[in-house]
Amino acid sequence: MDVEVRDTRGSVERIRARYAVGCDGGRSTVRELLGIGFPGTDATLTAILGDVVLADPPERLPLMERRESGSFWVLEFEPGWHRVITYDYSRVPDRSRPCTLDDLRASMLRIAGTDFRMHSPRWISSFGDAARQAESYRRGRVLLAGDAAHIHFPAGGQGLNTGMQDAANLGWKLAAVVRGEASPSLLDTYESERHPVAARVLQNTRAQTALAAPGPRTEALREIFGALVHLEPVTHTLAAMITALDVRYDMGSGDHPLLGLRMPDADLVNDRVYDLLHAARPVLLDLGADSDLPSIAEGLAGGIDVVRTRCGNPRWTLPVLGEIDAPRAVLIRPDGHVAWVMDQEQTRPDGLRAALERWCGISC
Repeated sequence: MDVEVRDTRGSVERIRARYAVGCDGGRSTVRELLGIGFPGTDATLTAILGDVVLADPPERLPLMERRESGSFWVLEFEPGWHRVITYDYSRVPDRSRPCTLDDLRASMLRIAGTDFRMHSPRWISSFGDAARQAESYRRGRVLLAGDAAHIHFPAGGQGLNTGMQDAANLGWKLAAVVRGEASPSLLDTYESERHPVAARVLQNTRAQTALAAPGPRTEALREIFGALVHLEPVTHTLAAMITALDVRYDMGSGDHPLLGLRMPDADLVNDRVYDLLHAARPVLLDLGADSDLPSIAEGLAGGIDVVRTRCGNPRWTLPVLGEIDAPRAVLIRPDGHVAWVMDQEQTRPDGLRAALERWCGISC
């Protein structure tokens, strides 16, 4: 395909590429040109964030209060500079004009009754809680990632995490296809794996903004929910969801608890697992299994990294699962997710050939 790129000075350069990825934000031109729908929910609030000087700062910091029309926060980042944040449920953001200090002042006066005599802004930004997701992440040889594929309220910093995981998932697959190491059908797994993840992020951020809304009904809900989050299983479930550490991809077969999750950074005899992933290649980790794994691995030197080592600890700790027995062997995709596992009870690497062919384009 041919793509015309125009820089800020108006110069146009024509680039020819086999694939293109639209990473151009929530108002993505690439997505619009492809005609991909962006359904979802509209904004119900305006959040304004500013780094400012407060001539009359509050005595108690950090300060967070809920009021009749919204909430506000005041944090001190460094002496003399404060971050002020408002959630104003009486207005929705006007995306047609930039946010100003006057807007932040007015929002603070509406919600808190004072603007703490703020002045000299370093940075002012506004955003809403619109939540939308592209109907499809791929149209032929063009794909979408990051905010071009999904937007939501930035609760918990999940937007950055979700976009980076999009890139980690798509990058190695696109590279393998371009190098001829995998079939173009591998790119179909990008949408099937990442679309449900972003859909869940949209849902939990909608829930978070609903819990932050003013009013007696929300207060009742917050009281009940606040009691629930003191329960350890609830805390662990929410923490795993917000951090995306519970993301599990469907690897096609197998039921090992580690399969599809991110590989833990286990302590090996001479390395740690994550040190083995820097080359962004698949890693077949042989932890000393007395099987025919070495004979299979002999012919793989050109396609993946085969590492023979031993665990420093026979028990691994995972963020979601807790402790599990260290497996005999694992196949780790370049994005760090486990594509195949051989547990301690197995003596034969059943399923390894199918996993290698599906995820690494290797027949053996």
